Amino acid sequence: MDAQLIAFTGVAAGMVALPGADFTVVVRNALASRTAGLATALGVAGGLLVHTALAVAGLAAVLVTMPVLFRTVQLLGGAYVLYLGISALYAIRRRVSEEGRAPDQAPGPEGAWGPKGPEGLGRALRQGFLTNALNPKAPVLFLSLLPQFVPDGQPPLPRTLLLAALVVALALVWFSALALLVDRLGRWLRRPRTARAIEGGSGVALTGLGLALVTGPLLR
Repeated sequence: MDAQLIAFTGVAAGMVALPGADFTVVVRNALASRTAGLATALGVAGGLLVHTALAVAGLAAVLVTMPVLFRTVQLLGGAYVLYLGISALYAIRRRVSEEGRAPDQAPGPEGAWGPKGPEGLGRALRQGFLTNALNPKAPVLFLSLLPQFVPDGQPPLPRTLLLAALVVALALVWFSALALLVDRLGRWLRRPRTARAIEGGSGVALTGLGLALVTGPLLR
């Protein structure tokens, strides 16, 4: 039994499950529909695939050692998360003030607060992908984590490929399960007051995360 692989699985699972912008986006879109939540989960896994591929290829080292490039990624990621947060807050105001809809009236069956239809699913997929792919902490995390679980004397490339694939698989399972859980609890979560509270909370959380990335010091 590969003890290092088991240890890495535990570390990676905890890392993937930590609440962050991707967690918030998956929950928010899963409130719109189960398929939107699953599309967002798939996008998050795709973003992780980018990071793990960069780490395996060694390109993440270049990003980390070039402060200007790293700061650019940090600003892009922060700006995108900030955009998602402001959009969520604006959606509440627009929904409440929408003509012919009282503040306490329930949204439509797929939820009025998230992506709907084929175009909406594509948007949910992009949101999940960009939220994760533009996370500036991920290159540092993967670059420092993956080499720790490559046994001495073992070729690094096959091992890091295995570890990278494991991270992506864990993310896909976790975020898909999260989307399904939110959908399962949808009847309660989609109650007007509960939905507005979740939408407002996700908007505030995403706005705060975006501002922290945009205005904060270089993440190193």
